[in-house]
Amino acid sequence: MKNEHVMLITGTRKGIGKYLVGHYLKKGFRVIGCSRGDSDCNLEGYEHVCLDVADENAVKKLFRHIRKTYGSLNILINNAGIASMNHTFLTPKNTVEKILNTNIIGSFLFCREAGKLMRNNSYARIINFVTVAVPMKLEGEAVYAASKAAVVTLTQILSKEFGHMNITVNAVGPTPIKTDLILSVPEQKLNDLINRQAIKRFAEFKDISNVTDFFINPESGFITGQVIYLGGV
Repeated sequence: MKNEHVMLITGTRKGIGKYLVGHYLKKGFRVIGCSRGDSDCNLEGYEHVCLDVADENAVKKLFRHIRKTYGSLNILINNAGIASMNHTFLTPKNTVEKILNTNIIGSFLFCREAGKLMRNNSYARIINFVTVAVPMKLEGEAVYAASKAAVVTLTQILSKEFGHMNITVNAVGPTPIKTDLILSVPEQKLNDLINRQAIKRFAEFKDISNVTDFFINPESGFITGQVIYLGGV
């Protein structure tokens, strides 16, 4: 078991995270996933852990478990995230705190602990999730876009801090994809957003895994600190 490539994906109960679990199990990875709630995934080679990604003690406990059980970690995909689309005047403080805790603190904690576990590996990858709301400066997404802008900066700085340890750190920024994350967004708002893209359609799961596959590829070891936004924003 300790010789297999081990992958950790956050936010795997549904949506993109759940898709990525199945995608990488098919490719032969040993996959550990986590989310606040239980997962219905019972596929061989998958282990699920319930936690809040912003809970430092729980995150450290998870990484101790990975070290003890699997020996090391090769790939981290920081997919867990919270979005909110609302005018600033209508955004309460508790919403701001939830977004910042999950998107920034959660991403930071997982990157930090993964880096510690990966630093003696010859093959190690970290992939963070950001959003096209950052370059598009989307109205109604001030806090969400700001949180993901922080993740962009985190990605770029960690790529320098971790580079000498053979750990690449990159990010992917999807356009809207039909998951629970956009259920509360009005249809007209989504259509307006898609019409601002060069390629005017929703993202599909395979569009995202195409980018994560590229970053994970063993031949991509010289590619770090990069952010790939989908759809031609």
